[in-house]
Amino acid sequence: MLQTTTFQNIEESLKQLPHSLQIEVFHYIEFLKSNYVKQNNNSVEALEEKKTKKRDGFGIWQGKITMSDNFDSPMEEFAEYM
Repeated sequence: MLQTTTFQNIEESLKQLPHSLQIEVFHYIEFLKSNYVKQNNNSVEALEEKKTKKRDGFGIWQGKITMSDNFDSPMEEFAEYM
């Protein structure tokens, strides 16, 4: 029932658009089909999208960056300036 209502809403909205925009909507639908839907023997199956775990915030670089033990020691190249 929900799908029928959705199609009816889309159809009503589409009828209100000028022909040039209706063509744009059609192209967008074709784009979505080509990128997100796989067609096998006249049946349409939705492709599973890879869910990447996005991690933001503190600690995202933990264990990936290291400092050398002599980080704070003076460099020999600058000894004459110190």
